[in-house]
Amino acid sequence: MVLSLLFKPKELITVIRLMREAKRLGVEIDELPSDVVAAHVLPKTHPERYGLVPDAEVTSTTPLEDLALAAVKDDVRAGNWENAADLVAATLGDWDRRQRVVWALADLAAKDDAWMSAWQTGRPGDPHWAVVHAMSLVSLAWDIRGSGTASSTTREQFEGFHRVLSEAREAAAAAATVLPADPTPWNTMLTLARGLQVSHEEFQAIWAELVSRDPLHHNGHQQALQYWCRKWHGSDELALEFALEAAAKSPKFLAWPLHAAYEAQSTDPDMWKAPAVVASLDALLARLDDQGADTYSVRDDRGYAAFALIQLHRFEEAVGQFRALGAMADAGPWDYYEDPRLSFLSLRGVAVKAMARGKGAKAPAR
Repeated sequence: MVLSLLFKPKELITVIRLMREAKRLGVEIDELPSDVVAAHVLPKTHPERYGLVPDAEVTSTTPLEDLALAAVKDDVRAGNWENAADLVAATLGDWDRRQRVVWALADLAAKDDAWMSAWQTGRPGDPHWAVVHAMSLVSLAWDIRGSGTASSTTREQFEGFHRVLSEAREAAAAAATVLPADPTPWNTMLTLARGLQVSHEEFQAIWAELVSRDPLHHNGHQQALQYWCRKWHGSDELALEFALEAAAKSPKFLAWPLHAAYEAQSTDPDMWKAPAVVASLDALLARLDDQGADTYSVRDDRGYAAFALIQLHRFEEAVGQFRALGAMADAGPWDYYEDPRLSFLSLRGVAVKAMARGKGAKAPAR
């Protein structure tokens, strides 16, 4: 957020002030506390006047929506595996929740797999162990690679990344064999397909296996959309085509075209104005009318809706989405940024100021 201001001449005074504040505190400019940066860069608004929560109350911390998973994660951190094994087994058939549980436990296993070894010893041949193990190798591979750009990633990191991803592919294939009805191992293969740079034909084959088991697999569609993006192995056009096909299948995917436009905005900013994207946005807004913001997935949809409305200069509607989100800045697209809370507040401030000045189109009748 701070460094991006350096490329905006109009923000030079703000940058100078931040540099002075960093010098006073004895830190680098990008080490300034979020609240200090916010005081200098956020638009000066009075959110309470518009039914919005005060800036100070906004948080990017996700509330505990799955108490059973939270308890199991605590058990795992304490070295106890039995409840984790039982929870994974209990999710069989509830594929979206199973994916969330497996992914959360896989991330823990990538950091410390002693409890996984104990599980394997305590219940040899448990097929659910195989599912978690495969996903944990994907998490481990990304930990090895790191989150830096390709130019800042070492040859050793890339070699380790591809080696472990290849192991993950074998492990996922093994998990798919012992649990043939489970889409989760196939989603693991979709996830690692980007890193292994699989061809379109191979990806389509994996995709067919996934959707034959769960046609509306939420994370599977998310992984596929990323694969079809320009930054991975597709293009802006292919990503939008996939997103529109998903939106046509189910209302739960109405935000996908907005994800595609978000991914394409650096190369094709006009995609926000594409009739199909605008139609998806309006359909999504209608679906969200009475849904509140109680779950991460709904907050994610509202976040992308707010972002899209700002791009289309429909500021009053965007403020309405921020009003519904309340204090929660934990979902997309804010979680793409280094400081989700600051990004949320910055965009909210833009929408409020523009609405207050009477800018932007009025909400269309729905």
